Amino acid sequence: MWTRVQIASMVFMMLQPILFGIGMVLILTTPLNQHAMMLIPWMIAATFFVSAPLAWLLAPRLQMRYWRQRHTNGDFISG
Repeated sequence: MWTRVQIASMVFMMLQPILFGIGMVLILTTPLNQHAMMLIPWMIAATFFVSAPLAWLLAPRLQMRYWRQRHTNGDFISG
């Protein structure tokens, strides 16, 4: 469990800025830019709450024992 928390925290730190950047591009390049001052704080909160569960779901896939238990070599995520 502790290993999963550590991996999930590292994945979260990489995933959250990516989602933040996608959100910023969507806000600033669409007609939503007129409401950017109101939408950006909501977008920051949304990316935080979306990134945390996604990181938690991806963390076991990045552990080698996950694949050893399934007798496979991996996939495109884990290599």
